[in-house]
Amino acid sequence: MEYKGPSVYEQSDFFTSYMKRRGREDSPNNAIEGPIMVELIGNFQGKNFLDLGCGDASFGKELLEKGAKHYYGVEGSKQMADVANKNISGMNGTIDINTMETFRYPEKEFDIVTSRFAIHYVEDIQTLFTNVYNALIENGRFVFSVQHPLTTSSFVSKQSGDRRENWIVDDYFNEGERKEPWIEEVVVKYHRTIEQYFHALKEVGFQIVDLREGTPQLEYFKSEEEFKRRQRIPIVLAFSCAK
Repeated sequence: MEYKGPSVYEQSDFFTSYMKRRGREDSPNNAIEGPIMVELIGNFQGKNFLDLGCGDASFGKELLEKGAKHYYGVEGSKQMADVANKNISGMNGTIDINTMETFRYPEKEFDIVTSRFAIHYVEDIQTLFTNVYNALIENGRFVFSVQHPLTTSSFVSKQSGDRRENWIVDDYFNEGERKEPWIEEVVVKYHRTIEQYFHALKEVGFQIVDLREGTPQLEYFKSEEEFKRRQRIPIVLAFSCAK
C-alpha cells in the first residue's frame, strides 16, 4: 500500500519505528538538518511561529523554551499530533490537526514560518508558497528544509529502502511523483530540482536570503564513520526566505 502526506504515521508499527529512528543522535535530522535550521532562523525571541508538518513538536517545545512568543504547529497525523500536544502541554503553543495543504492560512499573522523535511510530500508547492507568503507579516521569514533533490531524483534508487553506501543520480530533471520504500511501507514524495524550488519561491515574491545543502559538521556526530559517510552526498536542502 502507498501512503501520501502524513497518513503513513497513522500506522502503529511504522510510527513506533519512525520515532525510534528519529531519536538517534546521528540521524540526519539531529546531526545535519537541525543545526542548519537553528542557524538560518537566527534570533527568534518574542516571535510568533507557524510550523508546517510539525511532527511531535519537539522543535516547537525547544523554540518556546528559548524565547518564542507563540508556536502554532500544523500536523496531519492524529497519532503524531497527540504526541505533539503532550510535548508542548502547559506552554504557549497550539497544535492544529490539519495538512499544510488544507490548513486555512490567516493573513499577515506570523513572524516566522518553518517546515522541516515535510514539503517534499506536497505536490503543489506554488499554492503552498503563496499561502505561506500571505500568512507572514511584512519582513517575515520562511525557513524550510526538504530532502535534497539528488536523493529523490532516481527511480532506480527508490526501489530499495536499505541503508545506502552508493547512490544513483538519474532522472534529475524529470520532476514529479516518486514512490519510496521506507520502514516497511511505501511513501509518496515529489521530486523537484533546486532550480524549481528557487523559481517557485521567487514567483510568489520571496527574497531568497540563504541556501544550504547540509554540509556535515563533525561536532554534531557521535560516530566519525557516519560523519564520513554523510560527506559523500547531500541529503538536506534548506532555504531562508524573506517577505
